[in-house]
Amino acid sequence: MIPISRRTALLTLGATALTVATGCATARIRSASNPAAARRILFLGDSITYAGTWVQWVETACRLRHPAAPADFINLGLPSETVSGLSEAGHAGGAFPRPDLHERLERALSRIQPDLVVACYGMNDGIYFPYSDERAARHHDGLRRLRHATLAAGARIVHLTPPVFDPLPLKGRTLPAGLDAYPAPYVGYDNVLHRYSEWLLERRRDGWEVVDVHGPMARFIADRRQTAPEFTVSGDGVHPDPVGHWLIARELLRHWGFPAAMVDFPSPDNIHGDHPRGRQVHEKVVQRHTLLRDSWLTAVGHLRPGLPKGRPISEITPEADRLLAEIQALISG
Repeated sequence: MIPISRRTALLTLGATALTVATGCATARIRSASNPAAARRILFLGDSITYAGTWVQWVETACRLRHPAAPADFINLGLPSETVSGLSEAGHAGGAFPRPDLHERLERALSRIQPDLVVACYGMNDGIYFPYSDERAARHHDGLRRLRHATLAAGARIVHLTPPVFDPLPLKGRTLPAGLDAYPAPYVGYDNVLHRYSEWLLERRRDGWEVVDVHGPMARFIADRRQTAPEFTVSGDGVHPDPVGHWLIARELLRHWGFPAAMVDFPSPDNIHGDHPRGRQVHEKVVQRHTLLRDSWLTAVGHLRPGLPKGRPISEITPEADRLLAEIQALISG
């Protein structure tokens, strides 16, 4: 495990209150309080966000409900990434350490210039070890730094609590508490994520905009296990399946005021509503989402090897514009 400097963490945590840029930046923050009014919405997170399924459902629902909205949805999730800057020894078989969001955050905000940022971190931040005050401090400090940078760039930020870690699919492949090293995940790691979620939810009293994903997902799983004890929404304990992604998406949509008729379901089938071409809209959204994600990740730059290289933004812009026009035509036609 990478050594942690308690002194550095405590000094950073003791920083003074952060000031939000005024003038034009303040106007942009206010205009982004409603996602339908945002010009660009940036999604940040780890591999769960990078996979994009929950982001795509959010975009589809927003476009169907607000067809005239100008928003572009840009997914810059990055596999393995943390907001804490931590990485366990031997990560990825020793091939590379976990990327740190803050290595690329300034470039992302500068290049994309979002009005609204949606951030989902935590799954990787405890590096699959038992709870530690020092690791928690690094996670909390990373979220504060992310929030400060976003507000200073003139954007609003919505924080999501981390999804659930499920040890059930990893029977025989997790480790107990009390070890010096964890080459496999700690069996009680979801308790760590629960504590991270509680801390984040407490920040609501400080004016943070926080959506709880962890609690509703845990309750959903517990409810299903009453009749199906082996039920899970993650085949590897970490990465959600389509149902798990929907549980993330629907909590954000609920927060944004989407009606129960669209979100109070165990699957995303109803986000299309009664629209006769809703599924076609979603197919186009998925196609455009992947095109933009790969190109913007490459344009912004990152330290995570093994990802597909996106084409230059200037090259894919006509294709992205065409797909958007097709989406709008499907909605209005």
